[in-house]
Amino acid sequence: MSNQFEYFVVFAEMRTGSNFLEASLNEFGDLQCYGEAYNPHFVGHHNKDALFGVDMAQRELSPLSLIERMKENTEGLPGFRFFNDHDPRVMTHVLEDPKCAKIILTRNPLDSYVSLKIAAQTGQWKLSDMKQHRSATITFDREEFLSHLAAKQAFQLDILKAMQVSGQTGFYVAYEDIGDIYVINGMAKFIGSKEQIDATPNSVKKQNPSELEDKVTNYAQMVKDLANIDHFALSNTPNFEPRRGPGVPGFYLANEAPLLFIPVAASPKVSVLNWLARLDDVAVEDLPTNLSQKSLRQWKRGNPGHRSFSVIRHPLERAHRVFCEYVVPKRDDNFADPRKVMRNKYGVSVPNQGDLSDYTKIEHRAAFASFLKFLKGNLAGQTSIRIDAVWATQSALLQGAAGVVLPDMILRESELAEGLNALCGQLGYDPQSLEIEQATGPFQLIDIYDDELEKLAMAAYRKDYISFGFGAWSES
Repeated sequence: MSNQFEYFVVFAEMRTGSNFLEASLNEFGDLQCYGEAYNPHFVGHHNKDALFGVDMAQRELSPLSLIERMKENTEGLPGFRFFNDHDPRVMTHVLEDPKCAKIILTRNPLDSYVSLKIAAQTGQWKLSDMKQHRSATITFDREEFLSHLAAKQAFQLDILKAMQVSGQTGFYVAYEDIGDIYVINGMAKFIGSKEQIDATPNSVKKQNPSELEDKVTNYAQMVKDLANIDHFALSNTPNFEPRRGPGVPGFYLANEAPLLFIPVAASPKVSVLNWLARLDDVAVEDLPTNLSQKSLRQWKRGNPGHRSFSVIRHPLERAHRVFCEYVVPKRDDNFADPRKVMRNKYGVSVPNQGDLSDYTKIEHRAAFASFLKFLKGNLAGQTSIRIDAVWATQSALLQGAAGVVLPDMILRESELAEGLNALCGQLGYDPQSLEIEQATGPFQLIDIYDDELEKLAMAAYRKDYISFGFGAWSES
């Protein structure tokens, strides 16, 4: 027998045909599947509370010991079925273990949902003879199905991502193919069996072979509800940005108030830090920053009732400020090379020597439009220039921070004063004044704004427009 694998796992769900698949695998003399070894209510099969001397209590304390017992006591390769509500510690282990063969069983989620509802009504979870068959009809519930669908998709994506990261592959099999003897033999060969079988077992029967129309009482309503479900995620905004770290060293704490500020690059910061310093009558330089994740956790533990907040800016306004601050000026900084490439390769025609004496409003508007077009390609991973934090989507930056702390409030620049006053009230502080951050640059956005610039910004920052509900800049 091949020694590539030492055991196998069948990733499946209830009502996907896993009982039949297990019976088929057990037809091979050098394979043995031990049921749902990590079901939270039993060990292996219904009404069993131990397997190879490992009972539920020991399995809870040392979950991987059961796998070792299987390997020690099985001639050939042992395996088990694993569902999404089984022990997550075991899932992590087997996904990372290259000695574990992965079988991934899938079924149309609507079929599995209907089958699950029928089984729950009849109490019949496995059928060995049609004489014992119990039938029932069910009522389709849209919200219930969406919850069922989301759980199944998340489970499958977790499996896929883990195998991609670890450089492994699995054997995918659909419910419709588990009765195909050639597929079953191919699966056994993948696991490491040296045997072949001539037929699948007849000990397990399909329980509900009739059409969906005969099993669902509100079939017409179900069809209508399903028509509104985005099966192919057509509404998703494509995201090719790299994942961002949380950026904890850039967070700021109030000097005494239990308040944490999570800045977003190129969004309001200076005015917020001045406001944060005034809370406790200190200088901005005295605000604690350069935190580590450890010191942040200690601060949170030591400040029950703490609050955290971020501030975001309208995408078009933010892009224009970035353009004026980092692209238009001619200086030797971290943006010198990107600035040169933008000008020479992507048509962002800012003055070559940084001389703005003859730089007109028309030229500025044209250059900014080119910059917005560049951003669309850059954020989609289509340019040779890095996706810098100052023009990355605010969504991506906050998603990075969320790995460490979720802000209690995300305040929009246009509503910043009211939002900060609300925070003061929550913490028992008097409201503090807030200066408005003045835009810099040769021209203001209002001087060049038009519908085309808004459309270009929306094309580049669609994710932020959708995520935060931004409308047109002119209306903000």
